[in-house]
Order: sequence, then C-alpha cells, then structure tokens
Amino acid sequence: MAEILNASDRSTEHLVLEKIEEYDQILADSIRQIMFVFEDIDKVDDRGIQQILKEVDTADLSLALKTASESLKTKVLRNMSKRSAKILEEEMESKGPVKVSDVEKAQANIVAIARKLEEEGKIVIAGRGEEELVV
Repeated sequence: MAEILNASDRSTEHLVLEKIEEYDQILADSIRQIMFVFEDIDKVDDRGIQQILKEVDTADLSLALKTASESLKTKVLRNMSKRSAKILEEEMESKGPVKVSDVEKAQANIVAIARKLEEEGKIVIAGRGEEELVV
C-alpha cells in the first residue's frame, strides 16, 4: 500500500490515507511511517537538501548518516560548506560504534523534517507529488 501511495500524487495520497484513517488510525499511521524512508532523501534536489540541512540537528545528522548509502552521504556533504562537511565527517568517524536504535531514531527525526518541508511545499522529492510543467 505504501509503495502505491508513494507513486501517487499528493492529493490521491491524502484522500486514500484520510479514508483509511476513518476506519483504522493505527494502520494509517503505519502506512505513513513506511511511505517515506531516510534513503528517499537521496531523491531530493540540492536546494531541498540545503533546506533540510538548515533544520536538522547536527548530532542527528551524524548518527543518521552512519548507515546511509555512499550516494546519500556524498549528496549531503556536497551541499554543506567545506568546513561544515569536514566537521561532520570527523564527528561521524569519532563516534565509533553506535546503537542501531539511535541511528533509526535520528533518521526518523530527519524524515519527519523532510516530510514537513514537503507538505509545506518547500522541497520536492522526486517521484512524489504532482508533476509540474516548467515553461
């Protein structure tokens, strides 16, 4: 269900989730949680990444990136100042082993920020939302 809704436009997603919510709030919440995962942030354009970075706690970011794909790490670091990127890399290296639950919590915090920004229209996640024609 989550994959189908991820492929749908925003209005369809909202309509379907509202109907599910009428019958089963827990199911609707579960679907929302799995619809957008941390690695989906890789589908955000550079401007959107910069917008997310403005709102994300550095401690969460360093934890969340511990298990991220190289592609996502590279994208995030490339959208930071050289100094900030170097500090973040050093922080990730100095942390050593961390609990998976801590990483997942940090990733969930960042996903919540990304979803909020998407809902506010401040970022676009490729493959989600309505297509826009630029003329």
